[in-house]
Amino acid sequence: MTTRYKLGKKDITPGAVKFKLRDYLKKDVIPAIPASFGHQAKIADWQMLANDKVGDCAIAGAFHETALWCAEGNKPFRIDDAAVLETYSEFTGYDPSQTDPVTGENPTDEGTDPQAFAEYRRTTGITDAGGNLHKIGAYLALDQGNVAQLRAAMFLFSAVGIGVQLPESAQDQFQAGEVWTPVSGSPIEGGHYINGAASDNDSNIGIVTWGAFTWMTASFYRRYNDESLVYLSEEFLTSGVSPEGFNLQQLQADLAAIGH
Repeated sequence: MTTRYKLGKKDITPGAVKFKLRDYLKKDVIPAIPASFGHQAKIADWQMLANDKVGDCAIAGAFHETALWCAEGNKPFRIDDAAVLETYSEFTGYDPSQTDPVTGENPTDEGTDPQAFAEYRRTTGITDAGGNLHKIGAYLALDQGNVAQLRAAMFLFSAVGIGVQLPESAQDQFQAGEVWTPVSGSPIEGGHYINGAASDNDSNIGIVTWGAFTWMTASFYRRYNDESLVYLSEEFLTSGVSPEGFNLQQLQADLAAIGH
C-alpha cells in the first residue's frame, strides 16, 4: 500500500497578489535561459520537515527555498522540523498538543494560504534552527500554468513556490521515483505546495517536495498548477550577482518603484 503524505495548501484567493511577474520580465535585459539549469545539488538532504504527518507544505517549502538561496550565497542556514513547526504554529495556529494519539488527526492542522504567507515572509520573516531571521524583499505572481514564465523565474531567482491541485497519481509516481506526468482520470487529493528549482534538457521541471528532489513534466505543470509565486531574496546573491551572473540593479530599482 502506498503511503499517503500530507498536503495542506489552501485554495487561492484570485487577485490577492497584485504584482505580476509578466510586468517585470523585460526581454531586453533578461539573459538567455538555457535548457538545463539548477543548483539543487548544493543541498545534500532536503529533509521532510514534518510534511509526512502535518499539512505544513507551504511552510516547509519556504524553508526549502531559503535553504537553497543560502547555499547559493554561502550564507548560514540551519533547518529542522522544530523550526518549521514553530513557524507553522505561529502563522496558522496549529497546536500539536491537539493531535489524537490514535488517529493522528488534529483539528488545528488546517494548512496554509501561500499568498498570505508570502506577505508574512516579507514583513515578519522566518527564523531558522540557528535563530537567524530570513525575510524576502518582495513577491510576484506568475500566470497560471505558464511554463515559460516559470522557467524564467527559476533561472533568475533560483526557487519558485508552486501550488498545484495534486492528483492521486502524483503520490504514486513520487514514491516509485517516477517523473510526475498527468494521468487521465486520477482524482484530485487536494492542494499542495512545492518548490520549482531546475530544468533539464527534456523541458522537465525540477521540484522539491516531501524532503526530496524530483521532476515533473511541463504538461503536468500546465494541467495542475493553480498558483505560483516568485520570491525576491538577496540571500542567493554574491557581491550583488546571482549564481547565473545576473546583476539585479534593475530589479532593485523596480522594487523601490513598487514600494517593497
